[in-house]
Amino acid sequence: MSNEQSVPQFTDFVHRFIPAKSDDEAGKKLPTLLLLHGTGGNEDDLLDLGRSLVPGAALLSPRGKVLENGMPRFFRRLAEGIFDLEDLQRRTDELADFVSAASEAYHFDPTQVVALGYSNGANIAASMLLLRPGILHGAILLRAMIQLVPDPLPELAGIPTLIHAGNMDPIIPVAQTEQLVHVLRQAGASVTERWMNVGHGLTREDLRSAKAWLQKTYHI
Repeated sequence: MSNEQSVPQFTDFVHRFIPAKSDDEAGKKLPTLLLLHGTGGNEDDLLDLGRSLVPGAALLSPRGKVLENGMPRFFRRLAEGIFDLEDLQRRTDELADFVSAASEAYHFDPTQVVALGYSNGANIAASMLLLRPGILHGAILLRAMIQLVPDPLPELAGIPTLIHAGNMDPIIPVAQTEQLVHVLRQAGASVTERWMNVGHGLTREDLRSAKAWLQKTYHI
């Protein structure tokens, strides 16, 4: 029998949910990974990565509702690197409400949700940290950039955040990632940044580094 459950009626997000198989051997409660794909991805894209990072953890993976030339995204952009901030805020609230509703529908702990986002998915995860604090217990942001700076900043109170950036990324300027790191730290998040000599695509080093960070941060 598959571990995946049928899509319930509490949301209009197309998504996958894979229940936790077990906690770790020491009885430590595993986080639920919120998987957020990049532009053109879908709810299946990051499942294998999630399974590799935290074997046995629950996985919640929604598909972005916005279409850009037929490719799913989590919020609109007006051009490369130029975001529709009104849509970003609305979609951030919508996604945060989905996570809260999913925790009730699937019976996972809402205080143990860690986002794993790539590119557009990493950007909306960062937006959730800044606009809807309390939804995420931590975040892994792969190839993320600053989108907005709320005033006042939220109180993130040491929320563990890992940012992976590529020194040769043709899409994301270094300064935009550096600004995101600065803003999150100003808000109180505990940010670990890792710069690699790679482009925008994910590599085996992303997997190795993220897994080591998760094990150290959450003792799993």
